[in-house]
Amino acid sequence: EPDVFRGTPLDMDQFQVLFGSCRLPSGKTDYVAAYPDSSHVAVLCRSQMYYFQALWPDGTVAVDESDIVDILRAIRNESRDMTLSEAGKQALGVLTSLPRGDWAKTRDVIEKSSPRNAASLHIVDSALFVLVLDEYVPCDIHETASNMLHGTYKLKRDEEGVDYQIGTCSNRWYDKLQIIVCADGTSGINFEHSSIDGHTALRFVSDVFAETIVIFAQSITKSIHGQGSIPHVVDAELKRAASIMDEARRPVLDVFPKKCSFELSLDVLDTIYYAETALGDQIVSMDTVVLEFKDFGKKLIVANDLSPDSFVQMSMLLAYYRLYGEIVCAYEPVLTKQFYHGRTEAMRTATPAAAEFCRVWMNHDSTKSEKLNSLRMATKEHSRLVKESANGKGVDRHLFALKCIAERNNVPTPKFFESRPWQTLNHTILSTSNCGNSSLRLFGFGPVVQDGFGIGYIIRDHGLQYSVSSKHRQTKRYVNTLHNTLSDLNDLLKPISVVEVRGRHRPTLSRLGAVSEHVAENAYADYYGESTEYSPPKQEAAKRPTLEKQESFSKYFASVVRRDSIPGEVLSKVGEKVNLSKKRGESV
Repeated sequence: EPDVFRGTPLDMDQFQVLFGSCRLPSGKTDYVAAYPDSSHVAVLCRSQMYYFQALWPDGTVAVDESDIVDILRAIRNESRDMTLSEAGKQALGVLTSLPRGDWAKTRDVIEKSSPRNAASLHIVDSALFVLVLDEYVPCDIHETASNMLHGTYKLKRDEEGVDYQIGTCSNRWYDKLQIIVCADGTSGINFEHSSIDGHTALRFVSDVFAETIVIFAQSITKSIHGQGSIPHVVDAELKRAASIMDEARRPVLDVFPKKCSFELSLDVLDTIYYAETALGDQIVSMDTVVLEFKDFGKKLIVANDLSPDSFVQMSMLLAYYRLYGEIVCAYEPVLTKQFYHGRTEAMRTATPAAAEFCRVWMNHDSTKSEKLNSLRMATKEHSRLVKESANGKGVDRHLFALKCIAERNNVPTPKFFESRPWQTLNHTILSTSNCGNSSLRLFGFGPVVQDGFGIGYIIRDHGLQYSVSSKHRQTKRYVNTLHNTLSDLNDLLKPISVVEVRGRHRPTLSRLGAVSEHVAENAYADYYGESTEYSPPKQEAAKRPTLEKQESFSKYFASVVRRDSIPGEVLSKVGEKVNLSKKRGESV
């Protein structure tokens, strides 16, 4: 059954490439390789790649919690045989941060130089996901956000006087879904955005978080209400491989961890070094600052008949205007999954109404009433355009698709695509996205242009969370301006105690309709209810077009190639076995 958003079924196509998929570089255009029958998990620890079989061929879970603890402990202990600087010199994962053409050439060299290399890369590509174990404890929320986004930067000088990277930035594999766990248990995900959107990743994180709570609740209530009184969110069957033997008393399914070994030439090792130094430049130029604003949130905004998402968008535009005196191009993705293979449409926040709001706010002669009225007009216009985008009436994706179709078919493109307005529209200074619920503390991403900001935000009942990043810009100063802007906006809003309905008085139906008109929207992550109820026109579930129709336009979609997964007997023979009983410093 598809996910349903306020009565409307959503397209579930992206979930086919959430697990067991990999973005692979090629000489021209990257493609996504999908392995529907994938059953193993890749593990990165101290820049070294390991894997273990987690599922039976039929999808049944083969390892329980204690098995996983033993497997990961064995991997951690084995990885410590190599120093961080030695491992950093062979950190193959940093190659995934190269420009895609460069990575395609280097990967081709690695694959063709050794059958072992090709087999090991195939194991990584086809894994369900990459579990990243970081031997790092972030000091604060800002460091946590930075680590989940791009890892840490830390150098160590070897005996020859050469600085090598030992930060967590080399403990990554950006072509796949990564679940990152720090030494203190802080965890997050870093996902490949070309094949899935934040809403799809959020659904995965939400289920994991909710299932963790359910398991904890079951442990408390099972002696009172019995086992299973609280239903699972993720109901997965477990058939522990360690307890199922063949006639010779050998495990039928090998779930022991193994290490992926690579035979790397000196030229490839040089490429790894240069990839790391280039990545280091990117990291040291990046600033990530988190604002967790707790003075008010969705409850107060909605009580004042304002859209929470539109309100937050105006806060970011106004903060930029207060700091720089400019209205700049701003972008917000709007969910369009109610359409077949729908992803997002681009909503442009810098409307004439938003610009007028910024000018009125910064006018020293403006009254509070004028400021509040301009805020209402700006948020109302923003909500109207969000609804249009959600209903397939946006223009950005349509124009971009026409441009791509023309280029791929050698059709001359109109001069419009060379015009200054088009160039301005595609130089997004404020790239923003609303994606989150109670399962997340942070959500963020990097800027999309060199002089821009990347801002991920989460709207909570009684708070607003922003994760802001930029390159060589005044990120802390912008965040401080944003904090002051929110505090000043708070002065315009009526406290909830004032706007609440008192006594026996009940609002009329026309009044309720007016509230819905101002507040409701269908923004990117509003799937989880950041605004009041809004019921879009009900639609039938997205229908698959006929085969003939699919063939006629499939070449315009990002290429997804279905591939056979690696059989269990092959998985058990490729890597080098890791001794489960081995302690740190011992050799196998």
